[in-house]
Amino acid sequence: MEESLPNRDRIPAHVAIIMDGNGRWAESRGISRLRGHRAGLQRVRDVLRASNDLGIQYLTLYAFSLENWNRPKTEVDGLMSLLIEYMERELNEVDRNGIRVRAIGRLDRLPGRVQKAVENAIERTRENSEMTLTFALSYGGRAEIVDAARKMVLDAERGTLLPKSIDEKTFRDYLYDPTLPDPDLLIRTGAEVRVSNFLLWQIAYAEIHNTNVMWPDFQKQNLVDAILDYQGRERRFGMTGSQVREGGS
Repeated sequence: MEESLPNRDRIPAHVAIIMDGNGRWAESRGISRLRGHRAGLQRVRDVLRASNDLGIQYLTLYAFSLENWNRPKTEVDGLMSLLIEYMERELNEVDRNGIRVRAIGRLDRLPGRVQKAVENAIERTRENSEMTLTFALSYGGRAEIVDAARKMVLDAERGTLLPKSIDEKTFRDYLYDPTLPDPDLLIRTGAEVRVSNFLLWQIAYAEIHNTNVMWPDFQKQNLVDAILDYQGRERRFGMTGSQVREGGS
């Protein structure tokens, strides 16, 4: 429960989630994988509400990877329909709660109807500031880095970017959403222990929490447990433990 959190002031500002296990959850119950994805869609709603209640400022969800395009066409088509359904069905509540919707990835690969639904959600919630919900769609971390490098090369050829001026801050400016802060906490559900090409640049110093819970079974208490795990760690960022405890001096 929320009251079990040891320190309300140390809630991670940005939580990113690899929502894994929908298909395996469905297969273990003898139902279609698409029904598993639908159950996972319900969990998105619940976890968003819980995140907002807990005071998380940024929630980024790995909704569809570039690699997912390789899945059977029926499953991909079903996932695209579920994306449209979520954007249309949940938008009123999201907007009413002051949540801003964003999306990152190679969005031009999405079907036209999906692009339109995503663009509508982004535009309608553009001025909201209570919380930011970002969907990683047709997304790959390596692809994001490659796309950033391509844009930098083009600007260098135009003479608007000097190679000697490139540093980490400059590189961040070329990512899909330069305003998105680095995640403090990365959660992966579904018992797998890998980052699966997600936010490779941004998670350099993220705390990683893995859980065996499949995404359709992920509850608010599981989110709270992940935050408790996060709050129990000492984030040193290259410093010694004593430096951190003394305030970074």
